[in-house]
Amino acid sequence: MNSVLHIAPGAHGVAYALVVALGGLAGAALLGLGIAAFLRRRSRSYLLVALALGTLAARAGLAGATAFGLVGAETHHFGEHLLDVVMAGLVVAAVYYARSVRTEASS
Repeated sequence: MNSVLHIAPGAHGVAYALVVALGGLAGAALLGLGIAAFLRRRSRSYLLVALALGTLAARAGLAGATAFGLVGAETHHFGEHLLDVVMAGLVVAAVYYARSVRTEASS
């Protein structure tokens, strides 16, 4: 049961592989930068942001696993939405934590 927005990966061949590979590289690079920022600042907010950036790399990994037939279409679709929820939750938590720490520090 494919929708127009979720076309089977095999239908695109090289173009799909390039997009997934570039997405994976970009996600990995952002994750690396996030980890570097966390190691420099040693803040829970930076850790949460780094983990949120890690979900971008995880999405590319999920797409690659689907392309190789390791993950089914339904699991892929559910995984995409689950990673979106995780990313949003981590970003909200990072902002909330940063604001609560700043409020405590200024009191």
